[in-house]
Amino acid sequence: MIRQIGAAETTALLGPAAAADALAAALRAGLDPEACPQRSAVAVPGGGELLLMPAAQGAYAGVKVAGVAPGNPARGLPRITGSYLLLDGPTLRPVALLDGAALTALRTPAVSALALRHLAPAGRPLRLVLFGTGPQAYGHLEAAAAVRELAEAVIVGRDPDGPGAKALAEHARTRGIPARTGAAADVDGADLVVCCTTARTPLFDGRLVAPGAVVVAVGSHEPDARETDTALVRRSAVYVEARSAALREAGDLLVPEAEGAIGPGHITATLADLVAGRAPGPGPAGCPQLFKSVGMAWEDLAVAVALYEAARKNSET
Repeated sequence: MIRQIGAAETTALLGPAAAADALAAALRAGLDPEACPQRSAVAVPGGGELLLMPAAQGAYAGVKVAGVAPGNPARGLPRITGSYLLLDGPTLRPVALLDGAALTALRTPAVSALALRHLAPAGRPLRLVLFGTGPQAYGHLEAAAAVRELAEAVIVGRDPDGPGAKALAEHARTRGIPARTGAAADVDGADLVVCCTTARTPLFDGRLVAPGAVVVAVGSHEPDARETDTALVRRSAVYVEARSAALREAGDLLVPEAEGAIGPGHITATLADLVAGRAPGPGPAGCPQLFKSVGMAWEDLAVAVALYEAARKNSET
């Protein structure tokens, strides 16, 4: 029988810290993100996009079929849809079907949490500026709070005083985090800047980001879309999930490269380098630390396996 793991069970089974542990364990077990299959994308009439993301490691294989429907929020529907099919590796027998949107909403913040463990300052409360008000913004607030103490969260929405930004700030306060709405200029003095939006052009002036601050950008996987500007990228130590994926899909890096501002060698290290200790973070003093994520199939697999095994363990107790 195929186990069904829906959105509510996904949230109950794993938080971002535990999901980050699963990602780190996969990397320590020898998974090579550079060898991960490319994401396949198919344009859908009406402006949507269908994504196919397969991966295999160890005892499991899996594939995510995800839809990105930009018009869905106006219809009262999620922008990200889809399902994840998890298979037993040796037999390729399906063992679980997971809610793809819920998996993505957990996996992406978990990747960021793993990066923050290695890059974000420790030992003092940090000031977070968070761009976005959707599911990923909520997930990233939880992820940041799971790995670092937050002195304040400043929420920057498309409309600074809109209901989305106010609702997320109120949610942060219910978690015991001082929070308010703000504007792009609030990156001046931030310790952490997290961008999880659908923006296609830079959200803020990268010259305002303090040396030593950490910027996480997760909103796009398209070579012509970006949330950070050339000024920030040029002055930052840059970390990615995999060089191969970043140089295909990370507009935050590819646009500055096309402008001649940086070269392919501007990437400092990968997430696997950080986890293995090959590139201890934070990076060079005196510059911001930028982690650019595009989302990869190996991450979906690692978190799906952790969810499946947690669900099996729960059913046995």
